[in-house]
Amino acid sequence: MRGMNRRSFLAQSLAATAVSSFSHAAVQGGKLAIGLDHFAVRATGWKAAQFIDYAAALKLDTMFISELHVFESFDEPYLKSLKEQADRAGLKLYVGTGSVCKSSNTWKETYGTPEEHLGLTIRIAKALGSPVARCYLGNQKDRGSDGGIQKHIEAVVKTIQACQSQAEGEGIKIAIENHAGDMLSHELKGLIEAAGKGYVGANIDPGNAVWALEEPLAHLEVLGPLTVCSSVRDSMLWEDENGGTVVQWSAVGEGLVDYKAYAKRFAELAPGVPLQVETISGFARTFEHQKDEFWQIFPGHQDSDMFKAWLGMAKRGKKIPSFKAPDGPGKKDAEIAYQKGEVERSFDWLRAHA
Repeated sequence: MRGMNRRSFLAQSLAATAVSSFSHAAVQGGKLAIGLDHFAVRATGWKAAQFIDYAAALKLDTMFISELHVFESFDEPYLKSLKEQADRAGLKLYVGTGSVCKSSNTWKETYGTPEEHLGLTIRIAKALGSPVARCYLGNQKDRGSDGGIQKHIEAVVKTIQACQSQAEGEGIKIAIENHAGDMLSHELKGLIEAAGKGYVGANIDPGNAVWALEEPLAHLEVLGPLTVCSSVRDSMLWEDENGGTVVQWSAVGEGLVDYKAYAKRFAELAPGVPLQVETISGFARTFEHQKDEFWQIFPGHQDSDMFKAWLGMAKRGKKIPSFKAPDGPGKKDAEIAYQKGEVERSFDWLRAHA
């Protein structure tokens, strides 16, 4: 230890320990950390503590509680008990909420103004040790509203900037999700850069990217370097008889996304960020991009390489059946079993291949 005094050595040792602890949280056994977005098993109706127990039973690395109503209280003692529960299970918690855009059709006043709503989420994230407070703009319907998507982007930027001092003071990154086809990847990138990428990042969702007619690996190239959180699933696409394209989300490894390549590139572009599975499977949505009026909400996108790559996916796809739980007293149990099956197969695939 020539040239190094005892104090310097101890400082470097502590730093190395911190890095080691962080790396262990992000990577298990040399592999990308894997977590659960609670919405994947939403039919259970569980509260936060039950989701934590489920993630622990599955031996996951993270648990993403992505909606505030899952918490039974926002009081500090309750939140502290959840963190202690997660700590005992070796789980890192992530926290999120819904829309913080008052001009969006998805906006709800449940938690006050957009600034109050985001501020509450930041406080909860801090209490639970979450590195992020996830939120989003809205959905694809917002693209067709007066002023287009840019009006809503500007509203979200104002909300985020109003919470900047709180986020920076608490050491929390505000993570904006590409949600339900609301923003193209370059639009979300622009939002993050306008708000300030020092304290704002992306919650990347490759399934929602497909709803914005973007190919997930190309989408990752745009948002990967800004990604601080994730909610992932696979997607199957196929051409319909009218010239449109049908999209159905699926369990990881059962769609068209090359998740082995996706996970590898994800780890390179967003080191330390876990892949958190949010399967929302069983139903299909048709995109009638063969009609001129469809492009009113995506001006210019039909000529992009991103859309061409998306079309390429559809040409490789095949129709898959949808799921509907049978009516009757066992309907809820069937929905729960289906959702657990989708997410648990995803974990099995990722552990074997990612």
